[in-house]
Amino acid sequence: MQVATGKKLRAPDAAAYLGISTSTLAKMRMRGDGPDYSKAGPRIVIYDRTDLDDWLAQSRRRSTSEHTDLA
Repeated sequence: MQVATGKKLRAPDAAAYLGISTSTLAKMRMRGDGPDYSKAGPRIVIYDRTDLDDWLAQSRRRSTSEHTDLA
């Protein structure tokens, strides 16, 4: 899948950008533990590339034993 070069990405392109499956990204949206997103209609989910990069940066860990607070 070719990732768009613009700043806004639809869900499949955002998942490819993050290196995860579209279904994993959808599950993260449902749980509320994924990157911020916007709705551009009842079934169109879009992500800002800056939000994806910010989410990745705050998800960085140095060890598997680091505690993650999802509250």
